Amino acid sequence: MTETTHDPLAHLPPAESRLGSVFARPRAVAAFCVVALTVLGWAYLALLTAGSYDPLSAFDALCRAMADTSSGFTGAALIALMWGAMTLAMMLPSAAPMIFTYAEIADTAARKGERIVSPFVLAGGYLTIWFAVAAGATLAQIGLTRVALLDTGMASASGLFSGAIFLTAGLYQFSALKHACLTQCQRPFPFFFANWATTTGGVYRLGLRQGIFCLGCCWAMMGVMFAVGLMNVIWMAGLGIVMTIEKMGTGRKFTYAVGVALIAVGLFFIITAFAAHWPVRAG
Repeated sequence: MTETTHDPLAHLPPAESRLGSVFARPRAVAAFCVVALTVLGWAYLALLTAGSYDPLSAFDALCRAMADTSSGFTGAALIALMWGAMTLAMMLPSAAPMIFTYAEIADTAARKGERIVSPFVLAGGYLTIWFAVAAGATLAQIGLTRVALLDTGMASASGLFSGAIFLTAGLYQFSALKHACLTQCQRPFPFFFANWATTTGGVYRLGLRQGIFCLGCCWAMMGVMFAVGLMNVIWMAGLGIVMTIEKMGTGRKFTYAVGVALIAVGLFFIITAFAAHWPVRAG
């Protein structure tokens, strides 16, 4: 297995071989995505606040601009860019085993002189699903802001709302749909073996299907970002790591443990919200 992992995939074209080699190291991909997202976020903030000597006020102004649903296309575009970056940072590392598996199979086919399609096409199909999710999340954020469930800092404005999100994500960890999709994500080889395609459209559809499996596995955990703050890099990184570990085949115990933790946090939010509305008064 070690030899396979370090196989340079020499029978693939150079670009595809490099792509496969990169995704053979999902931890490195995850670390790079988190660092790149953080650097990109601060660079973007620096460009927006050039000439300002109060970065905290500028950061707050940026959040308000993104949360302002009356800012039209500009505000929606900023939100969409944010969700696109979050999607790449959180989901691309978890797709590493799937993309590398395809690259290995394609290399074997190329060695036999068979026709292959670039792994970039597969990755394109996968990312199509998640960029569509980012577009949907953009609309959801605008709607939630308008009904005052998200504040101007793009964090939940309601403890009950936050608790409901965590409870939903936690309970979903125990569902049959979650584990059916997770199995497909953990074991991409049988999927590719049974559905192998040699046309660009066929491989793109394989990427779409893998993206749908990934969505079925991770949508509830992605939704947690609405509860903890949409620009919370710590939670972003933590959830991305959890989703990547799940897909590396850790077994159901890890998934169940994550579910219990999410439910506990959800109950804490709900109990705290109720306690705030019914203070104890001295007789």
